[in-house]
Amino acid sequence: MKELKGKVAFVTGGSSGIGLGIVKMLAEEGMKVAFTYRNEAHRDETMAYFAKHPDQQVLPVKLDVVDREAFVRVADEVERTLGPVQVLVNNAGVSVGLDGVIEKATYSDWDWIISINIGGVINGIMTFLPRMRASGREAHIVNVSSIGGVAALGSLGLYTTTKFAVLGLSEALRTDMIGQPIGVSVYCPGPTKSNIGESPKNRPAYLAEAGHQAAEAPADEEPHPMMVHAMEATEAGRYVVEGIKQNKLFIFSHPEFRDVILARNAALAAAIPDVPIDQARADAARWLLSNPIYDAGA
Repeated sequence: MKELKGKVAFVTGGSSGIGLGIVKMLAEEGMKVAFTYRNEAHRDETMAYFAKHPDQQVLPVKLDVVDREAFVRVADEVERTLGPVQVLVNNAGVSVGLDGVIEKATYSDWDWIISINIGGVINGIMTFLPRMRASGREAHIVNVSSIGGVAALGSLGLYTTTKFAVLGLSEALRTDMIGQPIGVSVYCPGPTKSNIGESPKNRPAYLAEAGHQAAEAPADEEPHPMMVHAMEATEAGRYVVEGIKQNKLFIFSHPEFRDVILARNAALAAAIPDVPIDQARADAARWLLSNPIYDAGA
């Protein structure tokens, strides 16, 4: 989708962090952008920003991405107000406190992070993809994963699990859309300035039993160097816009992670048994042995 101006976008979790960066860059391209929020203060800050840019049209809609019925109501509202959605960005995501090692997690930790980081993406796709298909218009879906969805980095097992799932889901959906006018990208950012650390504040009471506790940093504590040097959200948003225009399968924005990605890929390749191929078995599974989204840019 090379031309974005005048088209409608829908961004989940678009009132802060990476989501807001994406909203700003899509609006700058001339898109009409609906974004979801949970926190009214974040919504108000976002709308104050856009009040200074009256030529850019945005629509805030309150939504818990876990709520499938609300997703449909919001989609209907956006279509009535702005028109059919042609760009969907499934960005909303959470972390479970400090995450930490898997053995300390509770079932509530797992249920909460899975419901949003995976379930929210599924709900967005299930709500908007049929509408996109029915319209026949050119469209694009971006699912936000993480660099932690490509390689397991640090003690972030729950987060990594969900973000790996988003990566696989996106590759499968791109495969499904071969021959259709709907592009699919997965964005895998590294550290970016955001409010994801505040996400436990929105955790529902019935999933409150946490093995990984959110830590409140002392007011006078210096921020972690990783966040001091984290990418600005608008810069991250620019990578997403370019990824949509170029119909990229994978959108990366942090070259600092090149070596670890290549190391993981090399470890995968090295683990393939160095024995002769069973030709009959290969012939029987020929349809599984290649995918044009990887080697032909489909």
